[in-house]
Amino acid sequence: MRLPVLLTTALTALFVAASPAFVPAPAAAADSGKEFRYAYRVDPASLDPHALAETFTLSWLGQVYEPLVGRGKNLELVPALATSWEQVEPTVWRFHLREGVKFADGTPFTADDVIFSLQRVKKDGSDMAYTVASVTDIKKVDDHTVDLIMAKPNPILPVQITSTYMMSKDWAEKHEATSPSSVKAKVENFATTNANGTGPFMIESRQAGVKTVLVPNPNWWGEKESNVSKVVFTPIQSDATRVAALLSGEVDMVYPVPQQDVARIESAEGTEVLKGSELRTMMLAMDQHRDELLNSDVKGKNPLKDKRVRQAIYQAIDMNAIKDRIMGGTSHIAGTMIAPGINGYDPKLDTRAAPYDPEASKKLLAEAGYPDGFSFTMDCSNDRYVNDERICQAIVGMLGRVGLKVTLNAQTRTKFFEKVLARDTSFAMIGWQPLSYDAHSTLQDTMNTPEGKVGTYNVGNYSNPKVDALTQKIEVEVDPAKRNAMIFEAMTLDKEDYGHIPVHQAGIAWGVRKGAHVVLRSDDSLELKWVTVD
Repeated sequence: MRLPVLLTTALTALFVAASPAFVPAPAAAADSGKEFRYAYRVDPASLDPHALAETFTLSWLGQVYEPLVGRGKNLELVPALATSWEQVEPTVWRFHLREGVKFADGTPFTADDVIFSLQRVKKDGSDMAYTVASVTDIKKVDDHTVDLIMAKPNPILPVQITSTYMMSKDWAEKHEATSPSSVKAKVENFATTNANGTGPFMIESRQAGVKTVLVPNPNWWGEKESNVSKVVFTPIQSDATRVAALLSGEVDMVYPVPQQDVARIESAEGTEVLKGSELRTMMLAMDQHRDELLNSDVKGKNPLKDKRVRQAIYQAIDMNAIKDRIMGGTSHIAGTMIAPGINGYDPKLDTRAAPYDPEASKKLLAEAGYPDGFSFTMDCSNDRYVNDERICQAIVGMLGRVGLKVTLNAQTRTKFFEKVLARDTSFAMIGWQPLSYDAHSTLQDTMNTPEGKVGTYNVGNYSNPKVDALTQKIEVEVDPAKRNAMIFEAMTLDKEDYGHIPVHQAGIAWGVRKGAHVVLRSDDSLELKWVTVD
């Protein structure tokens, strides 16, 4: 039952005055059906879909906003706001838009919104610009057809834009949010705390950092598989508190589940654990650009520019100990920068570049001129990745055993991303999951020399012109064999340079109350549109 328009308007005005604003959901949407309550360790960093290319934030916003091309239950490409797409010329991708789609505020979705959104994504401050870095122009063919034009062929454009969300041009202009807000630059606007998408759910109420209530978007175009009429999301940072909330029945689902609590949840009556493997590779980035290392007792030079020092760090870290003692044996030790399951992965690359060997590490440091080691700071998040702070603590201890005096700077993920994405770091642990599920994203965004919209997450400024050249060729190569050979070559170069230190892919563990049904995908993304509750 819908409330009379005047009453709805009055309630909306009252609510907006009492809390951060959003596009309000019809109150009637929550009046019947099932409720689903879930908890994750953090809150979305922003409601602006272009503010931060962080997997969780984008996954969460994907319940409200939608891309042109989406992902299915097995991560296959599926139509979303575009019903089909085709390469009409080598440098032109044409997208045929879904007709009859409306944003949550009732305004129709058209080609003008696509052009606006993609232009917004490319503006300064956007953290999603890399997804359309190859697009040089966007042209409207008609109200439901757009052409994305590139300077050179890009056969993988559709897989690159599966998390590039569309916004309403009218809504953004009305609320002065035509430019993206930015987490790392601390720039906010109306879109930071408000949302108006075409997705299956919309926000009914929100207290940032406390609780968000979502309800089905009555304007959504898709086939409804979910039977929930209300979703309550609560960020719970404490692992123990999060697990306790599941076991007590306070919530229906929690993630991630700490490995030490898996058996307890599995043995409890009425709960179970769904398991999988992440596609995200955790890695260590080392500053290879500054002439003088930050926060170090070494003055006038940067030891991390020396390959021998980077190899010494590599060989000082016992990855098996991290896997066994911190990750409960569930992680996959990474020998390369991409995970099994990512397009371009080759198991021949997935071996360690050198063995764990502290004595060899000390010898390399001595050869490089640092027999007594040196000091520097390690940046680490303490609420973003599975066991992130514990892993960093272990690494600091291991490096200490070879004479490297490392100070750990563990911080919330918001502060962490602000700092490391500004490259205000000497040494950091960061994760990367290609949104395209293709190796080119890892190469372009974490390994390419930072310049313009590429290399955004290459926080250590690793630079190898051969890797850069291969990355450009890989983007336009249509022959799979030739493409995979170039990916292999580029990944090998990074490995030989010790440009990064791959750590692992963590195991996924979701704790679920029996009677609540969710789809576990290897991208660790919970899709509310598939959730049902008995």
